Amino acid sequence: MTDVTDDLQWRGLIQDSTDPDELRKLLDTGQMTFYVGFDPTAPSLHVGHLMQVLTARRLQLAGHRPLLLVGGATGQIGDPKEGGERTLNSPETVAGWVDKIRTQLSPFVSYTGDNAATLVNNLDWTGEMSVVEFLRDVGKHFPINRMLAREVVKARLESGISFTEFSYQLLQANDFFELHRRHGCALQFGGSDQWGNITAGVDYVRRRGAGPVQAFTTPLVTKADGTKFGKTEGGAIWLDPGLTSPYAFYQFWVNADDRDIPRYLRYFSFRSHDELTELETATAERPAARLAQRALAEELTTLVHGEEETRQVVAASQALFGRGSLSELTPATLRSALGEAGLVRLAELPTVAVLLKEAGLVASLNEARRAIAEGGAYVNNERVTDVDATVAPDALLHGRFLVLRRGKRTFAGVEVQR
Repeated sequence: MTDVTDDLQWRGLIQDSTDPDELRKLLDTGQMTFYVGFDPTAPSLHVGHLMQVLTARRLQLAGHRPLLLVGGATGQIGDPKEGGERTLNSPETVAGWVDKIRTQLSPFVSYTGDNAATLVNNLDWTGEMSVVEFLRDVGKHFPINRMLAREVVKARLESGISFTEFSYQLLQANDFFELHRRHGCALQFGGSDQWGNITAGVDYVRRRGAGPVQAFTTPLVTKADGTKFGKTEGGAIWLDPGLTSPYAFYQFWVNADDRDIPRYLRYFSFRSHDELTELETATAERPAARLAQRALAEELTTLVHGEEETRQVVAASQALFGRGSLSELTPATLRSALGEAGLVRLAELPTVAVLLKEAGLVASLNEARRAIAEGGAYVNNERVTDVDATVAPDALLHGRFLVLRRGKRTFAGVEVQR
């Protein structure tokens, strides 16, 4: 059995725990069953969920048995947030999201072997409870004064909080009890914002005469520049390739701030301690090479999207800057990569100077002609030197795309729609 506690602590993945000594015994002595939950509040998980997903993977690799809970019941309620009441989604919508998220979780854990993972849905036990059963069997064990002491509840008391969201804590706590009763679950973990809900579950299991059980939280992932982790100008970075392309997912990690990358490596990579230390050193000594960012981007893109997609996006990231063949990229990869940079759609092919202007690489035709004359304009990685040059139709990649570049690093795309 791997000494997983030391590894988690070295990586900074344990922020709070109910009992550090008992947690170590649980993690480092024999096999145990643990759970982590995901509420379906959208049709996909995003990179903010990776902390929990990958921690579950680490625990399974250390020999423990995962229960991955997707909240078909709690997803219909919504955990209170400081900003105000959540918009309730229909049961049908939530059920559809449950199915999508369960499928999304599958690549991260193994469903075979002695410690095979199990997907569970809290609607299976919550949905069959009557109101009287819920109030009598669950609600009786929750002192109101403790529930009111929760930070997010205190923040919402003045603006108002519904009984629906106020009672969310009871539902999550009951999940821990039911998983302990049904599967022998001895540990729950989650994000640091879930500490109040998680400890309520530990206490509830004890009050029901079961246990003992343990819990810990992972830290909040932050960005050095103050912006929210997992967000870009285009919005959240989703795990669903239909919402965030594999290329955009890869680029999110490649573009990580040097100040953040040491933490991200420890949080998200499965490389050894020595390998991560070497990557951290390389980042400090040669930041422009972005070796750590690229290593992490390739590792996570492979885990989320598979080896072939990763090969394509790595090839695209090189080819777009003249270090590989554009013709080897699939139409889907090329289109998603150009879409991230800026893709203009035209009905016909004007001169290269006009293309540069239409694509937003220059502010005027005069600037476009000057860039061409100075040797700083490229079409499909070929330098253009004639200020009046045009593009032949057979130069279109896959019959409809052009890659325009100004200088070494600024590029955009054209899609000809006839």
